[in-house]
Amino acid sequence: MKKKNLLLILLFGLVIILAGCGQTGLEGENAGNSDDQVAEKSIDELKIGLSISTTNNPFFVNLRDGVLETAKEKGMEVVVVDAQDDTSVQLNGMEDLIQQQVDIILVNPVDSDAITPAVESANSAGIPVMTIDRSSAGGDVVSLIASDNVKGGEMAANFIVEELDENAKVIELEGIPGASAANERGEGFNNIAQDKLEVLDSQTANFNRAEGLTVMENMLQAHPDIEAVFAQNDEMALGAIEAIEAAGKLGEILVVGFDGNEDAIKSVEDGKLGATIAQQPYEMGKISIEAVEKLFSGEQVDENIPSPLELVK
Repeated sequence: MKKKNLLLILLFGLVIILAGCGQTGLEGENAGNSDDQVAEKSIDELKIGLSISTTNNPFFVNLRDGVLETAKEKGMEVVVVDAQDDTSVQLNGMEDLIQQQVDIILVNPVDSDAITPAVESANSAGIPVMTIDRSSAGGDVVSLIASDNVKGGEMAANFIVEELDENAKVIELEGIPGASAANERGEGFNNIAQDKLEVLDSQTANFNRAEGLTVMENMLQAHPDIEAVFAQNDEMALGAIEAIEAAGKLGEILVVGFDGNEDAIKSVEDGKLGATIAQQPYEMGKISIEAVEKLFSGEQVDENIPSPLELVK
């Protein structure tokens, strides 16, 4: 672990101790417990903290906009902090939201394990937490609003099997190590691929288009017989398409992405990207605000709130 991250985690431990001296948002003594009742509050008085993993990806921009526009319609205030795909930046941003004493934090974690101290710190400060798209490995979370990533991975593998038949030679471009979305999409894909496809290789490209291009270039050199690619998000898929096109193999290799962002949908329409497992990030943001409204109105909120998926081909 980097020294900077270790220092931040130690700092959060201190915040937990200090925050335990006073509660700001939950009734009862165990404010960090997601089973506790949240004090009802007028919706137009709510101040919501949103910690987004990055705004350098159209998917998360749409998710953020879904939160902001829905909250505005309901008269809620939202404070947004951008983690820039950096765990340390996200921990600092979460600490800032806690210090501002927001009523609730919506967090889209960069890393599901690394976000745990921040969630625990919010728990101790009496601030409820909901996670969006990616889960937290620890701490008490009221609800996870996300697509069924395992099912989506299975959908991608089944599409490749349908298009190319069984035993097609495929590679997988993985997302950020430790991100729950990457783990779950990989799990779903391999549930099918281990029996019906020949997986030649699997490497991370960190959900990044430029890295997807570079990794794909290396994969083409190492495995000239690739028939298909499953990229765990559209940004990596689009990077892979660039590498494949530069190698003169466009149309020879089937590429499947995940997210359904605007660039990916256009690429499908243009006949370059084979398919994308389309999430609805704006809808995910909207659902998150609706869950916040229910919570502070005294209604029961489900621990897992699904957001729909669709195969776009």
